[in-house]
Amino acid sequence: MNLATPPVAAKQPHVETHHGIALRDDYAWLRDPAYPEVTDKAVLAHLEAENAWFESRMAPHRERIDALFKEMRGRIKEADKSVPQKDGDWLYWIEFEEGAEYKKWWRRPVAGGADELILDEVALAEGHEYFRLGAIAVSQDGRLLAWSVDDNGSERYTARIKVIASGEVLPDEIPGTLSSLVWVAGDKGLVYSLANEQWRTDNARLHWLGQPVAEDVELYHEDDDGFRVGASLSANEQWLIIGTSDHETSEVRLVPAADPLAAPVLVRARQSGVEYDVDLRGETLFVHANDSHENFRLATAPLSAPGEWTTLIEGSDEFYLTGFDLFRDFYVIEGRVRGLDRIEVRYYDDPARVEPIAFPEASFSAGLGDNPEWAVTKLRLSYESMVSPASVLDYDVAARGLATLKVQEIPSGYDASLYATERLEIAARDGTLVPVSLVYRRDRHAGGPLHLYGYGAYGIAIEPGFSTTRLSLIDRGFAYAIAHIRGGDDLGRAWYKAGKLERRTNTFTDFVDVARGLIARGHTQAGRISISGGSAGGELMGAVINSDPGLWGAVVAHVPFVDVLNTMLDPTLPLTPGEWPEWGNPIEDEAAFTLIRSYSPYDQVKAQPYPPLLVTAGLNDPRVTYWEPAKWVAKLRELKTDTNELLLKTNMGAGHGGKSGRFESLKETAEEFAFILWQLGIEG
Repeated sequence: MNLATPPVAAKQPHVETHHGIALRDDYAWLRDPAYPEVTDKAVLAHLEAENAWFESRMAPHRERIDALFKEMRGRIKEADKSVPQKDGDWLYWIEFEEGAEYKKWWRRPVAGGADELILDEVALAEGHEYFRLGAIAVSQDGRLLAWSVDDNGSERYTARIKVIASGEVLPDEIPGTLSSLVWVAGDKGLVYSLANEQWRTDNARLHWLGQPVAEDVELYHEDDDGFRVGASLSANEQWLIIGTSDHETSEVRLVPAADPLAAPVLVRARQSGVEYDVDLRGETLFVHANDSHENFRLATAPLSAPGEWTTLIEGSDEFYLTGFDLFRDFYVIEGRVRGLDRIEVRYYDDPARVEPIAFPEASFSAGLGDNPEWAVTKLRLSYESMVSPASVLDYDVAARGLATLKVQEIPSGYDASLYATERLEIAARDGTLVPVSLVYRRDRHAGGPLHLYGYGAYGIAIEPGFSTTRLSLIDRGFAYAIAHIRGGDDLGRAWYKAGKLERRTNTFTDFVDVARGLIARGHTQAGRISISGGSAGGELMGAVINSDPGLWGAVVAHVPFVDVLNTMLDPTLPLTPGEWPEWGNPIEDEAAFTLIRSYSPYDQVKAQPYPPLLVTAGLNDPRVTYWEPAKWVAKLRELKTDTNELLLKTNMGAGHGGKSGRFESLKETAEEFAFILWQLGIEG
């Protein structure tokens, strides 16, 4: 293998015609026809050649990678444990031991007694290159534990059950799950969802303990390929809630948890564009829905007539109601006002009584933590900001007071006073003000390097939270900015809708305009900006290097969704039918075909200079299939007119999330940061 030059993928002409337009794809061969098995020797040889090129180009920087990894690891408290939380007769917590990649799950009796190890991830992960815990659930009587594991990154989990006291693993084994695990019927049954051949959860199934899995009962089957099914328990644990939804429509059924084979109660039949979720208190149903306002309302309905909704909290342009939690004596709503988190305690017997929880900083991320019990007087909360490490808080509902239980420790040291954070608004080209969260050292030189992160899809907000890894850039003179671009729901549902379907390109232009605005305000300079994004955020990276390559000094695209048109044209791929409400259906809709083709990064690669680029992929990734980044890099190598670095690293034993383990994943971040520092010419 010649490591003096990068690998060049063979070109094999492949043409498909859609809407009378011929699409040529010379690198379609990189998709192994046997996928999800990847055994094609030519495909594997090419991926291995790219990995070898990555290793050879990064080899001179291994000393820096090791130094970055060491300092990142030094910010992690290796022997650490969570704050115990009461659930019934037990206190539960998780614990990391010194040097361990994975955690252990513990409990002890509230009444006193010995600590009890209920699940040992370290032991389960032994011998596996990849390990990820999926679901974990203790039975209502506290006797049994169900859990699921993925040991190859394919996101198909195998569920097992054991007796906690003895450690005996029961013969029950359920392969291929992709869901929560829900105990029902007095702990005699377990509800789960299987991933079908297309990696879609189109079912909710019931497993009776001790019975063959082949005899499991399908409680619900979803016939629409675009919908996914999931199950959970109501807050009072009396009802099994079976929900099915795509990206913009949902439908919920209720089944008595004590009698899961009873006929399900349909809350309200699906209506295109209406999303709702529910919980119950006594005979009253609480419904969180966007039927009357895109920012959602909270309504109630009698269990006897679950589809007759009466507004409890009106939808609002100002307050984006993201969710609610019911407790015996009060309920809690969560949402955002101008993009900042808000939590309110409210009361069943006094609708006018509203008690917002006050937090100390102007910009922060806060939310409800783990609150498993129905009857509580204190709420467990999480809190952090871009300069404040993550904290665990208890809120005394009666006293309306916050108590700090734990603050994230940084063993190597951290002085928050050295850092400053800002919340900016930068005008996009159409005049829309885009929020930007910014953090930097107070002694930073103006106009220095800046890292800009973005996502902008699926209505997922990027919180202004804390990151220990981020400090490795900030302490080297970077400012770090998060662009809260359209396509996320940072500013409400309208913000999300303004970046999807026919308005998708707002996401890309917002990101570019934020970068230009940061330059105009003196925070950085063109060519001194590094950028990163993953998955749909990787699509963002591909779009902005096509449109504005000169702005960026270094680009990192993690498992990037860049072959958008070809993927949306293939309904056999795992996610495609469920993605049409997000991107459009180019099979049936010529306008959607034309629009997606106009921005799909792979289709829009052209002969021009491109900035330095590091791309990652996962061979077992079911979300963004490995061939998307592989094809993209191959086409970039063919057409780009510069000599800048272009590197592709494919994890051959991992999936969408990269390597597992708390330290192994840090190694990949260290590689990413070393690449950025190298390309921007920053020493130290």
